[in-house]
Amino acid sequence: MRTYRELFRAPEYTPLFLNTTAQIAASTVSGLAVGTLVHAATGSPLLSALAMFGPSLAQVIGATTLLSAADRLPPRAVLCALPLVSGLAMAAMAVPGVPVWAVFVILFGLGTIAALGGGVRGGLLNEILTTDGYLLGRSVLNMSVGAMQICGSVTGGVLLTVLSPRGTLLAGAALYVAAAAVARFRLAQRPPRAAGRPSVTETWRNNAQLWSSTPRRYVYLALWVPNGLIVGCEALFVPYAPTHAGLLFAAAALGMLIGDTAVGRFVPRRWRERLGAPLRLLLAVPYLLFALRPGLPLAMAVVVLASVGYAASLLLQERLMALTPGELSGHALGLHTSGMLAMQGVGAAIAGAVAQFTSPATAMTVMALASVAVTLALAPGLRADDPDPSDPTDPTDRTNRTDRTGQSV
Repeated sequence: MRTYRELFRAPEYTPLFLNTTAQIAASTVSGLAVGTLVHAATGSPLLSALAMFGPSLAQVIGATTLLSAADRLPPRAVLCALPLVSGLAMAAMAVPGVPVWAVFVILFGLGTIAALGGGVRGGLLNEILTTDGYLLGRSVLNMSVGAMQICGSVTGGVLLTVLSPRGTLLAGAALYVAAAAVARFRLAQRPPRAAGRPSVTETWRNNAQLWSSTPRRYVYLALWVPNGLIVGCEALFVPYAPTHAGLLFAAAALGMLIGDTAVGRFVPRRWRERLGAPLRLLLAVPYLLFALRPGLPLAMAVVVLASVGYAASLLLQERLMALTPGELSGHALGLHTSGMLAMQGVGAAIAGAVAQFTSPATAMTVMALASVAVTLALAPGLRADDPDPSDPTDPTDRTNRTDRTGQSV
């Protein structure tokens, strides 16, 4: 599967794409409204920032309690129920007089269950597409996320002006309902990928099983840490260029779009292994130029170039799926998403703390150096192609391989 036409002809890919797109648009519009509401009520930049980005840290809770359900619940039911819950939550926060503490309780509850949504969505994508189509399908979803974040930010700003923060929250709730409707009426009813009842114990057991494999452990660390450190750089765009931060964020989105398009659509399979390490370094090395405190045009060029390196995550996700048995695919991808978002929150906090005592440019340089160091440290483990003999679930073991229908091959 090498073309977008073939991709969107795959059964159920289009509704999954629409469901994902609507949810990203809804979360972006709603996040801007919530941040505005909290800032208006408290006057605190810290609380407004936590209202917009803090819930990603709650994904750690979901990753350690709920992820076993990602492969043990029917995908359509979950992808319908979760946006409905989010829509009801947005409508609840739009009620006048809701205290700020209640807003944070709702937000962190949504952040916790979001870990389950990421796992179910990733596992379903792995089911819908053939092995050679996964990278292209994942890249298109990544591209839609970036596009919807830009469009959602613009739309949310307009709605805040035309309506109000509470009216904008209701618009976000409507988008969540639309996402639920797409899942309910366009996705097929599929059985769970794994048997058994989800539980906290099962989640911990699966997490331990996934983490016990040395090759998978290196992949997870490469997906989480360098990415999170560079997001810390992006978290300093506002203090670095207060009046032009939007242009830097747009430059980052453009670089991600270029990288996802090039790797997902045009890079042949035989080149992917060779491009992985250079892309991981590309993500960080250009940010070292911020040590020179570049002006806006050069800073934008640096951000565009560096953000192309985010495409390395596509290659790492493909490698993760090759190292993971099918019945754990949703859990494995959910753990990746939750860990990545949590590390982004950690990276933003570290970068902010360093900038507090130095400067935004110095902090961005430090974070880039740390990302390069982690990437180089992980490189030997990521070059290993042999299966892990200590992993009983290694999908390359021919005594335990199954095709997509569950028949032994």
